[in-house]
Amino acid sequence: MSVKRAAIVGWGDVATVHREAIDAIEGVDLVGAVDIDPARRAAATADLGVPAFATVTELVDAVQPDVVHITTPHDQHISATLEAARLGVHVIQEKPLAAHLADAQRLVDADLPAGVKVGICFQNRYNVSSVELRRLLDSGELGEIHGAYASVVWTRTADYYRAKPWRASQEHAGGGLLINQAIHTLDLVQWMLGEVTGVDGRVAAHKFADVTEVEDTAEILFTHASGVQTSFYGTLTAPQNRPVELELDCENAYVTVRDGLTVAWKDGRVDQFEERRAASGGRVYWGVSHELFIRDFYARVDDPEPFWIGPAEAMPALRMLKQTYQSSALAGSAGPGAATLD
Repeated sequence: MSVKRAAIVGWGDVATVHREAIDAIEGVDLVGAVDIDPARRAAATADLGVPAFATVTELVDAVQPDVVHITTPHDQHISATLEAARLGVHVIQEKPLAAHLADAQRLVDADLPAGVKVGICFQNRYNVSSVELRRLLDSGELGEIHGAYASVVWTRTADYYRAKPWRASQEHAGGGLLINQAIHTLDLVQWMLGEVTGVDGRVAAHKFADVTEVEDTAEILFTHASGVQTSFYGTLTAPQNRPVELELDCENAYVTVRDGLTVAWKDGRVDQFEERRAASGGRVYWGVSHELFIRDFYARVDDPEPFWIGPAEAMPALRMLKQTYQSSALAGSAGPGAATLD
């Protein structure tokens, strides 16, 4: 791979792990940054030691990056990604695909220049537990799946929303717990168990209704095309963050993803796969696989094929959570998160 020139668009919290990955990957040089806020542009220049610009177009004209990393708030994802891609620049974009389905569809349907790649950061697919579970499912060793359970039980405070008001906005964030914290787990649910064809869910703001328009709690029953159902529970009202959980009740084993993978076979054997550990200046709950995702993107950037986790691949998780909001609204659930498909 020839040396690639990288830039970061949106100098905020999660940009830290992208900067760490860029620094760690041989043959990738950080050459610039973008932020619409003048104070953050100044901070980016000071922190990164590279010039910072107000727009993606200014960045591309000045420093000609090969790849941009989009780490903006949700509602700015699509405009920044399309701007870069239409200028012939490859894009690594943070989740979610978009704040709203119509914007997401614009990217899925976009006629981009030939060879331009767009990758959406569902880095948890690179976790040891995810890779091993997918291998077992593909091999058929687990047998028929009878049902599944998933949970994201974390903690947040009112100050979390006050610090960055876009997180509390239905318009700017596109939702709450489901789109901001649980979307990685929703992605794994449909990646492991197949297309979701039915959604029956409820969302509510039990703890933060006075500071946010979006949900802090959700309970959902997903029905997959196979007929298998996944029960999901998520909340941001717990006193501390708990490990994310995904459990599969299978014909030949009970499988648990919880900070690693445990396979309890019906014949008494137990296989365990420890999760990778990695030091980072980012938050622990972001996981350990951002660098693996980013390394893989750069390793494939010159290949003719689209990147395997592109916009169309990222769309199902967004549809699942938006259908949950619709289901909640149709059931008469009032308040934050009870939005229609948008």
